Amino acid sequence: MKRELLPPQREELLNALKTRFEKNGNRHKGMEWTDVLARLEANTEKLWSLYEMEKTGGEPDVVSHDKNTGEYIFYDCSAESPKGRRSLCYDRKALDERKEFKPENSAIDMANSMGIEILTEEEYRVLQQIGNFDTKTSSWVKTPDYIRKLGGALFCDRRYDQVFLYHNGAQSYYAARGFRGALRV
Repeated sequence: MKRELLPPQREELLNALKTRFEKNGNRHKGMEWTDVLARLEANTEKLWSLYEMEKTGGEPDVVSHDKNTGEYIFYDCSAESPKGRRSLCYDRKALDERKEFKPENSAIDMANSMGIEILTEEEYRVLQQIGNFDTKTSSWVKTPDYIRKLGGALFCDRRYDQVFLYHNGAQSYYAARGFRGALRV
């Protein structure tokens, strides 16, 4: 699969990212768009992943800067779990084990195909410190192997002004549950 954007797609994406960056300064205090843009232009292969995040409703935005590596860290910042990434079970094993009414894909497989990482619980909680997300939906989060080996998977949401961590069978899927991703550029 070709992971390169056409010039109009690239321009559309960069405009959307710049507009979102400027509109949501609370997410990236002390960071400048020109620095983010320079990093994006030096790592154009990451634009395809950001485009996929955008296309599936994630509204990616910069939430952090790793001073050791120079990388800017993008998270999906849509108010609710991205619409184009819902109704997914947790991973390929769960999808394969499901006997009937299989979803189209799994969260882990879709994240991998997009070139992004599913948020960990810690990253999800960091996201929730900069806004109120998933007040009507929920999002799968990276599940530790010891839980996954027992057939479970973890997800989070925000209710009653509190972030909750829950468990469910990894084969489960719901119209209101998707996943949020992270990308380091």
